Amino acid sequence: MPDDVIELADRLWRGEVTTAEIHPVGHLGGLAEVCPGVAFVPSFANVSAIDTDDGLLLVDTGSAPVAGLVHTELRRWTPNRLHTAVYSHGHIDHVFGVPVWEEESAERGWPAPRVLAHRALPPRFDRYVRTAGYNQVVNRRQFGFKDLVWPTEYRYPDETYDDRLALRIGATDVLLTHEKGETDDHTVTWVPERRVLCCGDLFIWATPNAGNPQKVQRYPAEWASALRRMIELEPEYLLPGHGLPVMGAARVAQALADTAELLESLVDQTLAMMNDGARLDEVLHSVVTPPHLADRPYLQPVYDEPEFVVRNVWRLYGGWWDGNPATLKPAPERTLAAELAALAGGPGRLADRALAVAAGATDADLRLAGHLAELAWLAAPGDAGVARARQQVFATRAAAATSTMARGVFRWTAEESAGSDPADGGRR
Repeated sequence: MPDDVIELADRLWRGEVTTAEIHPVGHLGGLAEVCPGVAFVPSFANVSAIDTDDGLLLVDTGSAPVAGLVHTELRRWTPNRLHTAVYSHGHIDHVFGVPVWEEESAERGWPAPRVLAHRALPPRFDRYVRTAGYNQVVNRRQFGFKDLVWPTEYRYPDETYDDRLALRIGATDVLLTHEKGETDDHTVTWVPERRVLCCGDLFIWATPNAGNPQKVQRYPAEWASALRRMIELEPEYLLPGHGLPVMGAARVAQALADTAELLESLVDQTLAMMNDGARLDEVLHSVVTPPHLADRPYLQPVYDEPEFVVRNVWRLYGGWWDGNPATLKPAPERTLAAELAALAGGPGRLADRALAVAAGATDADLRLAGHLAELAWLAAPGDAGVARARQQVFATRAAAATSTMARGVFRWTAEESAGSDPADGGRR
């Protein structure tokens, strides 16, 4: 499949393969020259390269495990030195390849490459150092990487900018623009001469990652506005941070417009219900994806989910309280679980009911079964039968989940229930 990235991207667009099969955060490998002087390397986080007469411009540099492989792929394409690297944002899968290029430059006596990013990116790295333990736990849970060690040393940018930065590398003009979306430090890179737009994670061939349950605030309304501004540039080539290139002006405009419309709809529906005084629970079970967007191959909930985006809209505009008076100052979870288990006739009764409900296998059944299984386990965490029921329920939930986010949490819970530590240092 990586042998012809462009052909595979076309097949994805036409629905001949799906993003469930070719997942946007899957490491494909290979290299595609999308137009003269512009290469795209699919990876866990993609790397885009623009060849100029003064050296390479890279947009993102890859994650630590694949940085060497990315360098090897690009060296098969061009021998030119790395002049400038742009971090599209500060997520660790995008920013750990620079040392490979710096080492090469030192060995060959070339000038050291410079690294550019938005001014909000260094504070992100600072925060990652402060929250290394938390990030290690949640990323092990999210992706199932049991040996992941969260880094505490980063290659900070040499220069940062505020809103826009115009560059000229050799004879090539480049414009960097700050946008907010998945992060507050996103940079969009526009190469007007070649009609190439490198958008980072503002488009990833999936429901936008605007709702990740375990990560910091996302900005879906600002994200949609950023996509609208990107359309105005009339790009011919869209090179995303995850997933495959989108080729052709019409396709690029459609992909960006549909993604913007989805985000705008989720925000508008959520705010309308909030303005009417609805609780979060009502909002979560009422807001829907516009039907005409539901089958778009590049908007499927294979990584994040619209339901999670709704939660982030609520958090951004309404705070953390969900509107239920009982949750404002709640009893400890285990105290409530013990009381409900006693009313039900014991934790075992709750666990048995959870298994019976899960057998229905609909989404509604599995949601309810998850509540019952978790209550039983909170009430009797040392009960082997209860643990087995919890393991079975959440293994079933993991198998039924469409998104990386949900599948990771449910799989983690199933492994915890089975008695295996899903990751060293994991905590409830």
